[in-house]
Amino acid sequence: MKTIKAVIFDLDGTIANTLPLCISAFRQSIEPLIDREVSDEEIIETFGPSEEGTIMALAPDHYEQGVADYLRHYEMSHSMCSAPFEGIADILDFLKENGVHTSMVTGKGRYSAEISLKQFNLSEAFEYVETGSPEGPRKPVGIQRVLDKLENVTKDEVIYVGDVPSDILASRQVGVFSVAAAWAETAEPEKLLELNPDVIFYTLQEFFAWLKNKI
Repeated sequence: MKTIKAVIFDLDGTIANTLPLCISAFRQSIEPLIDREVSDEEIIETFGPSEEGTIMALAPDHYEQGVADYLRHYEMSHSMCSAPFEGIADILDFLKENGVHTSMVTGKGRYSAEISLKQFNLSEAFEYVETGSPEGPRKPVGIQRVLDKLENVTKDEVIYVGDVPSDILASRQVGVFSVAAAWAETAEPEKLLELNPDVIFYTLQEFFAWLKNKI
């Protein structure tokens, strides 16, 4: 690929280990409303749409209350994930110092994304932030919207960094270089490899070293 001029990041599992926090907040908000336990698998199976979509799938009769409770528990429990992965701040600083554009395309809803970015002191780290939709996955749309806003940057100068198979598919659909992030404890490298990402990294240190040679 050409010299990298723009890096678009996913959030959950890429910037920070937020998945356990998400599952905990879903459980705390949904179980009292539907009066039964909800398994991790049930929750994860709803992922793709934003959190609002998960509430709609698991507690459709309590949608507004469920969303409000989720955001409250998500913010209150954020000490479970108080900082981004070690090395993320250094990578973002490096990209900024070298004039590389950084944006974020996440499946999270706007409010929870804002909560996490504020917690991580990264609210100003990304020029554009595209969030998810309750209706379903929209990462290809989000990536394309970022591309449409970039000036003097071509698709072959852009990478998308994400930790799940759908991130690889979204990158491929839009036509940007896919970086599979397998550094989170929640990552499933074998599933990422099945989709043949352009490159996969198991540690942030490996990713950072690779970036330095591409900029």
